[in-house]
Amino acid sequence: MSSFVKGVALPTENIDGSMLRIAIIHTRWNYEIVENLVRGAKETMISHYNVKPENIIVQSVSGSFELPFAAQSVIQSSTLFDAVICIGVLIKGSTMHFEYISEAVSQGIMRVGLDTGVPVIFGVLTCLNDDQALERAGLGDTQKKHNHGIDWGHCAVEMAHKKINWKNNVFN
Repeated sequence: MSSFVKGVALPTENIDGSMLRIAIIHTRWNYEIVENLVRGAKETMISHYNVKPENIIVQSVSGSFELPFAAQSVIQSSTLFDAVICIGVLIKGSTMHFEYISEAVSQGIMRVGLDTGVPVIFGVLTCLNDDQALERAGLGDTQKKHNHGIDWGHCAVEMAHKKINWKNNVFN
């Protein structure tokens, strides 16, 4: 019987992120959860890829619906960002609001990345309940807990690195 482990494998190439500049835009809704996700992303980029702390710019917005606009505005205000991570937490309630916001935010974040040519990482947890959100932020009480902010930190550095390489016709 084989076991299946969820999650993304780390990049296989050796990436030096010391010259990268990454923006993290996060929500203030569900802040305890969001704060741990941001911490995971930052610590990963610094410790695994040598991204300089001063090159990680953190901004907050009120909710997840505002993330695409904020990401686009940050990217358009400067040519200095190699990637942007949008971090938020949506927890399903008893109305259709969750579905509308989840769809709009995911489409908006994807659209910003495609329209600007800057990798925009989808770091929005879409959970059915509080326990799922806590577990996915590494704060839950189960053995399955994992901070997905770590994954988003890896992803941002990898995609920034690939974008730079592809722009220079390097495909290894």
